[in-house]
Amino acid sequence: MSGQIVINPVTRANNRGHVEVTIADGKIVDCRSSAFLFRGFEIMLRGRDPRDAPYFTQRICGICATAHATAAAFALEELAGVVPPKNGNLLRNLIFGADFLQNHLRHFYLLELPDYARGPDKPPFQPRYRRGYRLSPEIETRLREHYFEAADVSRVAHEMVTALGGKAPFPHGILAGGSTVPPDGAVILDLQAKLRVITRFVREKMISDAQTIAAAYPECYELGKRPLRLLGYGCFPVDPERKKFHLPGGVVEETGIREVDTDLVAEHLRHAYFEEQGGPQAPETAITRPAPRKPGAYSWIKAPRYEQKAFEGGPLARMWVAGRYRRGVSAMDRILARVMETEMLCGLMERWLEKLEPGEPVFSASDVPKTGEGLGLTDSMRGPLLHYLRVEGGRISRYEIITPSAWNFSPQDDAGQPGPVEEALLGTPIADPREPVEVGRIIRSFDPCYACATHIISERIKAIG
Repeated sequence: MSGQIVINPVTRANNRGHVEVTIADGKIVDCRSSAFLFRGFEIMLRGRDPRDAPYFTQRICGICATAHATAAAFALEELAGVVPPKNGNLLRNLIFGADFLQNHLRHFYLLELPDYARGPDKPPFQPRYRRGYRLSPEIETRLREHYFEAADVSRVAHEMVTALGGKAPFPHGILAGGSTVPPDGAVILDLQAKLRVITRFVREKMISDAQTIAAAYPECYELGKRPLRLLGYGCFPVDPERKKFHLPGGVVEETGIREVDTDLVAEHLRHAYFEEQGGPQAPETAITRPAPRKPGAYSWIKAPRYEQKAFEGGPLARMWVAGRYRRGVSAMDRILARVMETEMLCGLMERWLEKLEPGEPVFSASDVPKTGEGLGLTDSMRGPLLHYLRVEGGRISRYEIITPSAWNFSPQDDAGQPGPVEEALLGTPIADPREPVEVGRIIRSFDPCYACATHIISERIKAIG
């Protein structure tokens, strides 16, 4: 059995993706993971007031907007030398945490679950692959009920974002220096009630649903395997100075876990639709110049590398660093780590709400320097997120963003090494090329967000796809 499979668009993902795999002797022997949407946020930010960055960059993605607000705020705080008050740090953690919850709930149920349990025989659950399902009708009925319930519960998480940030997505509650809405007792009580609804669903249904899938599809512990190379910057600061994180970062390899050195991060452009700059570029020297007809390129995603190697990020990386989950690196491991992190966040947010002090400051004012630079690092729902900015004459002169989905869904680098998703696909057995369920399960285990991966749309650019 041999041939080529092209999936475009990759369904049940945030924005459109494209994957091409070549099959020989029943296995994937070559693949290309691509995205065909260029949005140019780094270019659009040039010349803007630096204080625009936390709001402007949220528009990169509607499902993880708070991640970009957080990274941009961190970069501006480094630039201005400002530290938020205790309440400001807690409020930002709560807004960001609630956004984590809605993302993980929606991904597991609305995007991932239909790979393992059939929905009703009507759109959007049809058309679907016919093979690969093995759960009993009774179990599928139960999971289907939880699928629809999860949509309501994820809405409750967004209501928490709105209560503290003004709206969702794209809240106004995260900015350099802290947050915008002082909490009072009534707000805190309401948030605690909402969090209990989410926590009950996660602990009583989501965890057992993930365990049910894992037991029914044990082969998925072998599906989508790749070398142990995981990366995280850490997220949810314990202290306003960001010296320690509730979910710590680290570089994970077979040799152990070590601290991240951002000097070892560089972007490769050989197979991306961007002008090359004489080799891999560090964030502070990279210049984003689109090259839509570049020979040899096949994606609008750049190829970030750490020590010239491809690393993946996300819940699996964070849970591995935290010592919570270290079973393996596969499609099922990514799913279970995400569910575990969801439950862990519920507990953390409960404690953060208890620590809020009504009446205490939530914001530290500061002046933005006319000249300088700042680096904002956090983990988002899908992994490590970096925002770098340089200011000259009081305006942004350079802005560079390296997103988690750029790490996970990167094309080959300058040395021809595949990105993490491409690595995970290589060697995968495909039982039926007409219904390659294995490909979708692997891709979606990374929680794909092609909006964040690709960074103005014109008819000319769309034609490349």
